[in-house]
Amino acid sequence: MPAVRIAGLSYSYPGGRGALHDVSLSVEPGERVALVGPNGAGKSTLLLHLNGILRGQGSVLIEGVALDAKTVRALRARVGLVFQDPDDQLFSLSVLEDVAFGPLQQRLGRQEAQARAMAALAEVGMAEAAARPPQQLSLGERKRAAIATVLAMRPSILALDEPSAGLDPRSRRRLIGLLHTMPQTLIVASHDMRLVWDLCSRTAIMDEGHIIADGPTRALLPDSALMEKHGLESP
Repeated sequence: MPAVRIAGLSYSYPGGRGALHDVSLSVEPGERVALVGPNGAGKSTLLLHLNGILRGQGSVLIEGVALDAKTVRALRARVGLVFQDPDDQLFSLSVLEDVAFGPLQQRLGRQEAQARAMAALAEVGMAEAAARPPQQLSLGERKRAAIATVLAMRPSILALDEPSAGLDPRSRRRLIGLLHTMPQTLIVASHDMRLVWDLCSRTAIMDEGHIIADGPTRALLPDSALMEKHGLESP
């Protein structure tokens, strides 16, 4: 059973701008798949469909369950979505409160929620920052804390939007090393071709709301003509 199966997905934003056009994609459990393409290709829009933030025409199945109004709450616990800007996920007075927020929404007791939060922070190497305000963290630290907020929900799928954006080389390498340790299925939207090369065995190239190519990363990314045609550079 695929971890994610998208079939015939189309979506237009209010005002009529088409963002996705008949997109189909299947991701197996444990796969690490990159979505690459120029700005406006539809990568982020596609990620936002994985846990029902956006709803288009077509079907989205998460581990065999169709995502709809009845299932969306349960399925959001299976798909951990990490936004490009960690400040979209960090809003409390302490990192621990932010990471415990999701488990509390799952109606866990405060003690269990905080235990899950501390375990997630330890997993990303941020346990020592639990009591700190998120505003005092570096960008790299905030990105890791944002990942912890979804790990505390114990998802089986991680969807990450531009996870390395804005990071210095040291923080970027640390993030890639962290993602390598994650057992979850990974779907990563990124302009960082080096990250894609290092992390993802499979890549889907998107442009103007379509999947243009889908195959092994080491076959697609060295194809300079294909990459240049769709506003990308080979690593």
